[in-house]
Amino acid sequence: MQEESSRRVREVGEQGVLKILQGFCPAELVGDDAAAIAAPPEKGGLLVVTTDMLVEGVHFSDRTTSGRDAGWRATAANLSDLAAMGASSEAITVALGVTGDTAVSWLEELYAGISSCLEEYHTVLAGGDICRASVNAIAITALGWVQPEKKIVRQAAQPGDAIVVSGFHGASRAGLEVLLHPECGRELQSSDREVLVKAHQRPKPRLDAIPILWQVMESERTVAGMDSSDGLADAVLQIGRASGVGAILDRQQIPIPASVTQMVGEDKALEWALYGGEDFELVLCLPLNAAEQLVERLGNGAAIVGRITKRTSVCLVDSTGANPDEVLTLERGFQHF
Repeated sequence: MQEESSRRVREVGEQGVLKILQGFCPAELVGDDAAAIAAPPEKGGLLVVTTDMLVEGVHFSDRTTSGRDAGWRATAANLSDLAAMGASSEAITVALGVTGDTAVSWLEELYAGISSCLEEYHTVLAGGDICRASVNAIAITALGWVQPEKKIVRQAAQPGDAIVVSGFHGASRAGLEVLLHPECGRELQSSDREVLVKAHQRPKPRLDAIPILWQVMESERTVAGMDSSDGLADAVLQIGRASGVGAILDRQQIPIPASVTQMVGEDKALEWALYGGEDFELVLCLPLNAAEQLVERLGNGAAIVGRITKRTSVCLVDSTGANPDEVLTLERGFQHF
């Protein structure tokens, strides 16, 4: 008898697929029309909900991403959005569109990747939906909690704030290049290549940075920030637009892995750091003293990369004077349309 995991989705049918996928969920949360998640007394505050979709051929493909990696990346993208709001990560639901020719084994790998990411961040899979589609697509809704006074928003940046990034930029874009063009980066050590590939396939949502942030904040003012999933330049520009302010970024302070610069040179590495996207680091605007403490506590690529200004433009400068100033724009980043 042909094993179920080696069959195609159309052979298993909707109920067969649901039976397989529900096995990844806590039994008490699935089986009804919606999941009911109690708010623990110590959580309280605001329910934070975010949704993100990944589509095959746009966000992932067999050339660069296994089913397990696609599951991890889809989950990490949503958990990163929770971190960008300062929220905890409690649960996700998954809406899945699949073709009839999709292998059941790919679905099992996809959900194994989802589960691996959820397990690392103590989050549960609370159900979802599945339908036939012309291309595989994963839409995840993530839920978390945040105290009102600790909610991170884009529109709270103030002139004089230091701009902090929680880690390195450009690694995910470099990892994608290595996957698409294996001849790239051959001069790197194999361990460096593996780090870049992992940065693309298994990004880390920075939920770990949130408790540290509130330990170093000396005032109860609202923190401005978001994640850098669409690139560092995009994040700073979006924060500036929402807050009605501008920024100055110092190209010498932007943390870029040495392996990326070695692979493509300084100019291309900087472009990938600013516009490559999918690094999933946090970009936060804080008083200088708190920013310095946060960077020291986070380590591992965390850095102060600039400051918020009254002028509404975002300007890239070179503190060494070797390069001219450059005004950054949203148009250079990734746009779906």
